[in-house]
Amino acid sequence: MYLIRVLSFLRPYKGRTAIALLSVFASSGFILVMPQLIRWGIDFGIGVERQGDRFVVDGSTPALVIVALAVVGAAAFRGLFSFMHQYLGEWLSQRVAYDLRNGIYDRLQRLSYAYHDRAQTGQLMSRATQDVEALRWYVQLGVLRLAYVVILLGVVLGLMLWTNWKLALVAWAFVPVIAWRSSVMALSMRPLWAKVQDGLGRMTTVLQEALTGARVVKAFAREEYESEKFAVEARQVFAHSYQSSRIQAVNGPLMSGMWMAAIAAVLWLGGREVIAGSLRLGELSAFLLYLTLLQMPVRSLGWIVMISARAGSAAQRIYEILDAESAVKEKPSAPELRDVKGHLRFEDVSFGYDSISPVLKSIDIEAKPGQVIALMGPAGSGKTTIVNLMPRFYDPTRGRITIDGMDIRDVTLQSLRRAIGTVQQDVFLFSATVGDNIAYGAVDASQEEIEEAARAAHIHDFIMSLPEGYDTWVGERGITLSGGQKQRIAIARTLLRDPKILILDDSTSSVDTETEYLIQQTLARLMEERTTFVIAQRLRTLKMADQILVLRDGEAVERGRHDQLLRKGGLYRQIYDLELRDQEEALGVAPTAGQEVPATAAGS
Repeated sequence: MYLIRVLSFLRPYKGRTAIALLSVFASSGFILVMPQLIRWGIDFGIGVERQGDRFVVDGSTPALVIVALAVVGAAAFRGLFSFMHQYLGEWLSQRVAYDLRNGIYDRLQRLSYAYHDRAQTGQLMSRATQDVEALRWYVQLGVLRLAYVVILLGVVLGLMLWTNWKLALVAWAFVPVIAWRSSVMALSMRPLWAKVQDGLGRMTTVLQEALTGARVVKAFAREEYESEKFAVEARQVFAHSYQSSRIQAVNGPLMSGMWMAAIAAVLWLGGREVIAGSLRLGELSAFLLYLTLLQMPVRSLGWIVMISARAGSAAQRIYEILDAESAVKEKPSAPELRDVKGHLRFEDVSFGYDSISPVLKSIDIEAKPGQVIALMGPAGSGKTTIVNLMPRFYDPTRGRITIDGMDIRDVTLQSLRRAIGTVQQDVFLFSATVGDNIAYGAVDASQEEIEEAARAAHIHDFIMSLPEGYDTWVGERGITLSGGQKQRIAIARTLLRDPKILILDDSTSSVDTETEYLIQQTLARLMEERTTFVIAQRLRTLKMADQILVLRDGEAVERGRHDQLLRKGGLYRQIYDLELRDQEEALGVAPTAGQEVPATAAGS
C-alpha cells in the first residue's frame, strides 16, 4: 500500500515515465533478437550440418556479413534504448526523492509543537535522508527494472519453449528453485534492513545530541560515556548489516552454482540432440544464450523483492511523517487577521499536554491595547504555556482566546503569527550573518530598518565592533555570541516585524543590570502602542506592568499591580521578600532616566 502511494509521485512526470517504459520494451526487444541472429549466423552463415557420422561445413560469407551487421545494429539500438531507460530511470528516481524530501521538510515545518515534543531529531533526519534514498532505489530498480525483468523473463521462457520443448523443461526445472531461493534470501533480509534503518536513526540521534551538547559533555567530562553510547548503536548497525551481508555471501555462490548446473544439464541433453540430428547447432547456441539471458531476470527477482521490502519499510516510516495530523489546524475558509488593535482575551482557558495532567486551569485574562501584562510564578506554574497558546503553538483544551473579539482558531495561522512578535527564553540563531538573523522575519527590510531595530535592542554598537559588522557570520546556534548578545539580537529580530502584540519570554534574563536598564527604556517606548506580555523575574519589569498575573500550579492565584499585590501579602509578597527585595535595593543606585550610562553597557 505504501509503495503504491510512492508511485503517485510519478504522476507529474507521466510523459517521461512513458518514454522510460517504451525504452524498456525496445531495449528488451533488441536484446532478445541477439540469440536468433547468432542462431541464423551459425546455421546459415557457417552452415554446420550432419552428414552420416560427420559434420560438414557449408558456409556463406555474405550471410555471415549480413548477420554480423545485424548483430552490430541490434547492439547499437539496444545500447541506445538501454541508455534512455537508465537515464530516465535515474532522472525519475532522483525527482521522486527530491519531491519526497521537500514534502517531508514542508510537513515537518507545518506540524505543531505537540508533534515535535515527541519526535526525535535523529529519527527525522534518518527518514529524510536514508529512507528517501531507499525509495529512490525502489523507483529506479523496483519499478522500471521490474518491467525490464518481467518482459525478459516472459519472452525468454516462451522462446525457449518454441526452440526446443525438451530443453525448456530441463531448464525450467531449475528456474523455480533459483527464484525461490532468491526470494527467501530477500525476504529474510527485510527485517534486517528495517533494523538497520531504525538503528541508523538511533545512531543519528545520539550523534546529533552529542554534537549539539558538546559543551555540556566536556563540562562534565562525559566524553567516554558518550563514545560508548554511540559505539553501542554503531555495533547494532554493524551486526545487522553484517548479518545481511553474510546471507548474501552464502546465497550468491549457491545460486550461481545452481545456474551452472542448469547450463550443464542443457548442454548435455542439447549436445545429444545435436549429435542425433534432431537439433541444429545454431538452435542449441541460441538456447544457451537464452538460458544465459534468463539468469539475470531470475536472480534479479530476488534483489527486486529485497529492494521493494526495504522500500516498504522506508515508505512506512516516511508516511508516518507525511500522514501525521497537526494538533493545530487551520480552518479551510479562515480569514486573515487584519488591522489588529491588540485587544487580547483569555476566556476560561484550560490546557494540558495530555488528558491526565492539566497545565492551565480556567485562566481569564484581558489585555487592552497598549497594556503590559506580566506573568510570574514558580517554575512549572504555566507562564510559558500561556504565551505559547497565543500564536497557537498549542490549542486550549477548553475555553477560547480572542484578539479584537475574533477567536484565534478562526483566522489563518500566518496572519495570526504575523501580528504577534515573540522573544523566546531559549534564543535560536541560524548559521547566517548577524543582519540575516535580525531580518529573518522581515526579509524585505532595508539596512536602515535593520540597524534601527538593532539600536532599539542596544546591540548596534556591539555589531559595529565586529570584524564585518552586520555581515559577520554567526556560528551554529549563535555559539560565538554570549547569552545577552543573542537575546538582544532576538529582540531586534522581533521588533523589526513591528507586531501589535509583543511576547517577551524572560527576554532579559541573560543580560546584566545596566544593559537590562537600557533595553527596558527602549521597550517602554515601544510598548506604548503594543499589547505586551512579559515573563520576567526582574523587579523593574514588574513595576511597569499594568497587571501582574501570579500563577501557581496552572492557576491564577493573584492579579493586580505591583503595589496592590504587595499589600495583599500573598504569594507575590512571598516571592518579593525571597527574590525581589535585593533588586529593590539595587534599583536605589541604578541609573535613572537622563543619567549617563557607561559606554561599555551597550556592548556587554
